[in-house]
Amino acid sequence: MHSLHGSYTTETNFYGGNDVFDLIEQYGSPLYIYNENILRTRCREMKHLVSYENFVPHYSIKANTNIHLLKIVHEEGLHADVMSPGEIYLALESGFSPEELFFIPNNVVAEDMLYAIDRNIMTSVDSLDQLELYGQLNPGGKVAIRFNPGVGAGHHEKVVTGGKKTKFGVNPEYIPEVKRLLETYNLTLAGINQHIGSLFMDGAPYIESLGSILSIAKQFDDLEFIDLGGGFGIPYHKQDGEARLNIKALGEALDPVLSSFAKEYGKNVQFQIEPGRYIPCESCALVGTVTATKTNADHDYVGCDIGFNVLQRPIMYDSHHDIEIYSRELKEAPLGPLTVVGNICESGDILAKDRMLPLTTVRGDLIALMDAGAYGYSMASCYNQRFRPAEILIGLDGKVRQIRKRDTLEDLIRNML
Repeated sequence: MHSLHGSYTTETNFYGGNDVFDLIEQYGSPLYIYNENILRTRCREMKHLVSYENFVPHYSIKANTNIHLLKIVHEEGLHADVMSPGEIYLALESGFSPEELFFIPNNVVAEDMLYAIDRNIMTSVDSLDQLELYGQLNPGGKVAIRFNPGVGAGHHEKVVTGGKKTKFGVNPEYIPEVKRLLETYNLTLAGINQHIGSLFMDGAPYIESLGSILSIAKQFDDLEFIDLGGGFGIPYHKQDGEARLNIKALGEALDPVLSSFAKEYGKNVQFQIEPGRYIPCESCALVGTVTATKTNADHDYVGCDIGFNVLQRPIMYDSHHDIEIYSRELKEAPLGPLTVVGNICESGDILAKDRMLPLTTVRGDLIALMDAGAYGYSMASCYNQRFRPAEILIGLDGKVRQIRKRDTLEDLIRNML
């Protein structure tokens, strides 16, 4: 195998010495390939982010739901955020205990709440209406509340979850009504939480948001925990030299804030974070096959079998993924603007527009999209009745393990009556 473009997988020994062409031949194209070492490294970075003792990072199940990866995350000592009964089920099957889960739903029905209540899983509500529903379902119980810190951040307006233009959280001016509902239903407020958005690369807005959530915390006595949210970003533009989020600096800025609050509050309250995509994202490369090249008007296209049913992020968020190109043969690789497109019958099925890539790319080469471990497979579908790919894991020893089978024709009608 020869890399015509991109060096990240080579520099990290991402494929563990395995030839990607052999992997594609064995497991099918396209293929989600995960690296266990990178996944464990990101878990440990979050686990040891601060020195404050009562600190727990949470893994967001929605980012990647493969049970084999969830087991690794649990082995590394992280807890988990869950958004639905389905995610609760997956987390419990992966080895997480109810005490290690935090149910943070949005606009859910009573049955969803009862699923968590019946399993003694801490539940957060994010509106007065949902708080009242919870009180009716579980009077005398414990509950958490998501507040809107008034600060938002993120790579796209669709993932900014704090500030004035968001559906999430209770605004601080409703705290008196919150207290009234807690008293009405004899509820104990165990914790509060926030989330400002997804994929921030500058820690300043995150630190800024702490002032708001901690001031809210001071208005409630004897909280057990405060969830500071997360949305920690990763450098999707590695090939352009994008710097990483400075985790060391973020931890150093966060540590004294936590210790100071605990001292003022009079107890070592538990602090939680939700790093989100930061944990699984870089542990995955999505590899597909170049199926055609063509020129239409002034645009040169590279067609491949990675449609937006396989990876939705580019069509949904205009997201960037670095691209590597592999060939069986060593050849010249002059760069030029190429638009990479998938195999779905939609004009929006575009993975990259006018990206500088090897002009010698031809049918049969492989194309790899980096940083596909978060919101990749978990958002995949069978649109156009195309199969969802297989998933494989490169172990610490370089050995390959299949962790999900590729769909089959029978899977397309499995649940039809």
